[in-house]
Amino acid sequence: MAGRLRKLLEKSSRKLRPSSVEFATALPVDGESRFPLVEYVACPEECPLVLSEEQWEVVREFASVAKSYARIDDGTSSSLSLLMYGPPGTGKTRLARYLSRELELDMYVARLDGLVSSYLGSTAKNIRAVFEFAAKRPCILFLDEFDAIAKLRGDSHELGELKRVVNSFMQNLDTVGQQSIVVAATNHEELLDAAVWRRFAYRLALGLPDEKMRRSMWEYFSASVEFTKRELALLVDLSEGFSGSDIREVCTRLNRQRLVSGEIPGFEKVFSIIRNASAGEEREHRVASLVRGLDSEETVDVLRARNPQLYSFSALAHLLGVSKAT
Repeated sequence: MAGRLRKLLEKSSRKLRPSSVEFATALPVDGESRFPLVEYVACPEECPLVLSEEQWEVVREFASVAKSYARIDDGTSSSLSLLMYGPPGTGKTRLARYLSRELELDMYVARLDGLVSSYLGSTAKNIRAVFEFAAKRPCILFLDEFDAIAKLRGDSHELGELKRVVNSFMQNLDTVGQQSIVVAATNHEELLDAAVWRRFAYRLALGLPDEKMRRSMWEYFSASVEFTKRELALLVDLSEGFSGSDIREVCTRLNRQRLVSGEIPGFEKVFSIIRNASAGEEREHRVASLVRGLDSEETVDVLRARNPQLYSFSALAHLLGVSKAT
């Protein structure tokens, strides 16, 4: 018991600045299940964020305002908030961790398994407890899978309890004050209630990476493999429709194979992984889905029709691991 208490104390005091120690409080828990409602998340230095210039403008403005928001007197006491939305794997959680490091604030993630309760009225109480916790200390409160508590109140498939949950969120958002920041993320922005959108001062769409962004991701994540310029050009086109997480996963698999076998996998192995990436997902990868399940001859026909200059016979031979004559 003493050992468990010691670990809890060490975890709760970790990374707290001297000026914020006085704000330390116990983590809130669900009244029935006793599950924790928030979880402290360490934010170590990660690989660089790859965003478009327009996205960086929003992030820089938000970070700049956040650094001095507690001193800004604009006649309101509302909290500073950011809503991120887009497909899975586009960097929403990583961006929240980036803001935590940039602003030197602890990050707490709201746990949906404890927050959403089957008991009538308990979910709204839990939401209030989470916001009261965030109001007592400077921090970033991260609401992941945000659509679970902010769905359209007019949804005919939901019970009346949903309206109370959404209303509770909107009422409690302003109670956080100016010392803490609320960051929310969702993969299904179409499910969010219209009134919820207006509660967020900043909104950032994180879509699938464009060609320039995919090139930067391949260059960074595949540093240990060292692809040639021609191979990178093929990878950038073949990964159209991939998220940053998809590209990272392909490179991780290649690196694992390199460590196990002691040699760099052939480029045909890379193509095989890309072609079968995320099979069965609702969000199909445009190029990967075109060639998935095709034999070599059909693959050649499809890729040649797509871009005969990029997919020359020499490049296709390299992709399929056969000779150019074949």
